[in-house]
Amino acid sequence: MSETVLIILLVGAVIALIAVTGLWRQERRRALRLEAELARERERRRRAAPPPSLKAVLQTAARVRDEGLGEVLRSSFEELAGLAEEAEPELRRLAADDGTVTIFFSDIEDSTALNEDLGDRGWLKVLEAHDRIVRKQVERNGGYIVKSQGDGFMVAFAAAAEALRSAIGIQRSLDDPPRQLRGKHVAVRIGIHSGRALEKGGDLFGRNVALAARVADQAKGGEILVTEDVGEATADDRQGFVFTAPREVELKGLPGPHILLAVNWSDA
Repeated sequence: MSETVLIILLVGAVIALIAVTGLWRQERRRALRLEAELARERERRRRAAPPPSLKAVLQTAARVRDEGLGEVLRSSFEELAGLAEEAEPELRRLAADDGTVTIFFSDIEDSTALNEDLGDRGWLKVLEAHDRIVRKQVERNGGYIVKSQGDGFMVAFAAAAEALRSAIGIQRSLDDPPRQLRGKHVAVRIGIHSGRALEKGGDLFGRNVALAARVADQAKGGEILVTEDVGEATADDRQGFVFTAPREVELKGLPGPHILLAVNWSDA
């Protein structure tokens, strides 16, 4: 191949490269313009759209017009029932064949006074940090949060040892609290009992549920109180839970004396 032909081919290649580069830049600029136009259109539609609450009202009004009030109410009740039924299999899985489950109640001691001292914004931050601790320990130990309200939780566990490990984890986390809780003196009291319970609509009912709640009422901030049933159920556990001397108490609405044990969680 002669030198002249080679030069012509090289020049052609350079021209072709320049042309391709120019076309790429044009396409790139066109793509950027299109992307900017799409972004402006999305923003315009977002601003023009009704707020979520108004949108929901309009959708409901349209359904009432098209389907009738009775049909809308019926389907709404079915949707609510479906949400409740999602929790039922989880609770049934936790309970033994005879309905026995370990029930755990907790709340923050003197929460009203703490709310007053911190103000609503400060109290909300405390609640968020407290809730994260509780939920983390419950999930880690296989529990199921039946319900929560304010600063209190009701949790179900398949085994008493799981409930104790969760309670100990909560108290230890509060003993060395995260930054949001430092200096706030957040003390949680916990009560635990094992027994048969009735499940309906994703909730637990019965005497043993009430008993567990009363045990929590007897606890002080930073304390884990359990019934004799829990103590006996965990007696052979390899973790070796440590209990203080039994105490005899009266529980409101439940006849007779009841023996409770406090968990020495710092040594467990």
